[in-house]
Amino acid sequence: MTQKIIIITAPSGSGKTSITHHLLEKFPELEFSISATTRTARAKEKDGADYYFLTTEAFEEKIAAGEFLEWEMVYKGKYYGTLKSEIGRMWQKGKVPVLDIDVHGAMHIKKLFPGKCLSLFIQAPSDDELRRRLQNRGTETTESLDARLHKAAYEKQYRDSFDASIVNDVLEKAQIEATMLVEPFLEKDNH
Repeated sequence: MTQKIIIITAPSGSGKTSITHHLLEKFPELEFSISATTRTARAKEKDGADYYFLTTEAFEEKIAAGEFLEWEMVYKGKYYGTLKSEIGRMWQKGKVPVLDIDVHGAMHIKKLFPGKCLSLFIQAPSDDELRRRLQNRGTETTESLDARLHKAAYEKQYRDSFDASIVNDVLEKAQIEATMLVEPFLEKDNH
């Protein structure tokens, strides 16, 4: 099997996690790539399942040791990254990693693995809808909401850098669209 990667990127609140879960249920050959982060775990998140939760010091040690395929300080003081060992582990099992990462990380991975990636950009139908979704989470302060909306406006400028852009207005429709893009990508070169 050809080593492939599926990248799903989106501004926070666009619904990429729901679309990612749908694809993981639909295609057994896919496996979720667990990112490393220095942010604090949310209520139901588990270390090693949702993220690898690291201290800033441990994260920076891994950066210095060259253990990341990509990493970035996404929000002030909050690192996120994809460990080389995570992708290698999945390829060894014959799985296709699904990376749920930010725009810059996605573009970096595309450059590292030309021809091996399918990159999908997910976006909310409007800025107002994105604001509403983020507010409904109940996890944002006024400051963090503004930071996420500012970052979303910046990230949207890069949507044409990806293989496809999906507007998540109706979740079921966006899931079908993602499925129709992933299926031929997985079938390609697998005789």
